[in-house]
Amino acid sequence: MHSELTENQKMIAQMVRDFGEKEIRPNFMDWDENQTFPLETMKKMGELGLLGVLVPEEYGGSGFGYYEYYTAVSETGRICGSIGLSVAAHNSLCTGHIMSFGTEEQKKKWLPKLASGEWIGAWGLTESNTGSDALRMKTTAVKDGDHYVLNGAKNWITHGISGDVAVVLVRTGELLDSRGITAIVVERGTPGFKAGKKENKLGMRASETAEMIFEDCRVPAENVLGEVGEGFIQAMKILDGGRISIAALSLGIAKGAYDAAVKYSKEREQFGKPIADFQAISFKLADMATEIEAAELLTLQAADLKNKKKEVTKQSAMAKYYASEVCVRAATEAVQIFGGYGYTKDFPVEKFYRDSKLCTIGEGTSEIQKLVISRKILSE
Repeated sequence: MHSELTENQKMIAQMVRDFGEKEIRPNFMDWDENQTFPLETMKKMGELGLLGVLVPEEYGGSGFGYYEYYTAVSETGRICGSIGLSVAAHNSLCTGHIMSFGTEEQKKKWLPKLASGEWIGAWGLTESNTGSDALRMKTTAVKDGDHYVLNGAKNWITHGISGDVAVVLVRTGELLDSRGITAIVVERGTPGFKAGKKENKLGMRASETAEMIFEDCRVPAENVLGEVGEGFIQAMKILDGGRISIAALSLGIAKGAYDAAVKYSKEREQFGKPIADFQAISFKLADMATEIEAAELLTLQAADLKNKKKEVTKQSAMAKYYASEVCVRAATEAVQIFGGYGYTKDFPVEKFYRDSKLCTIGEGTSEIQKLVISRKILSE
């Protein structure tokens, strides 16, 4: 299994760090405070190839694999979790779904715009009454000639307001029928498609999360991805890859918090010496470092299987579950190491702390990951 950084990964890591120091770090607290989604910054990341990491070059993408993708997301999250989340959602969900299940014509139509950052992507599965219980979704699509008419709403959607195009999962069959869900692409500006409430979140505040509303929204039947009725099965496969994204994001946030804690513990003095010299602090750092490395190995294992196009459901769930929990623990300990200063917005760890919690919830809660893992191991 891959464990050393490739030249491509080193290049991407340095590119993200350079871009982040110039474009993200000076602004991320203002974005966070004001819940500003930095659309122009995202588009600049598109120009660098960071919004089409996995997209083949023939469709305008960078043509890389999951090691490089892991690096892009984690290094972005190491600076700002919000921007890392937006990069992950754009790449793995909307763009990834079209890339995995679109026809050649559909790929040529949408992927170049998404990969370049000209368009920002959204992906709609969750509704107000259905999170993990997606088969009870109420958003419907009814065939009418050569169009589908969509009615309903999707909630907790990354880029629900600013997204130029969305892959939306809709019910075309009976309730609870896993073959009754269909994926369809809806472009912003389509009559009957509008943005709804923007969520006022604890963390990840610069990553836009909002409602998407469909009222008699007529979408061409040619926008269906794959076959009618395959949407739920497609979504589960997309989430397998998405879990690698959130594991990568979790590791980025955890590393950011850890870096800040190590630096502070060497500089902060109490009782005449740096607090890093106290066992209570040094043992916290030892635990953080060990858990981060273990989580990274799990994530790279999942990335390796994904690159080889092998079954990845169990490994991606393990990576996402463990990395996200490690992320929360690392951020919590970082705040503790900073003491009172860690509770203020003058230092970076309070933001890592707030951002970290989403990683245990988004793209499947920790409880759902344990459900996926347990079902897999008990069926082996």
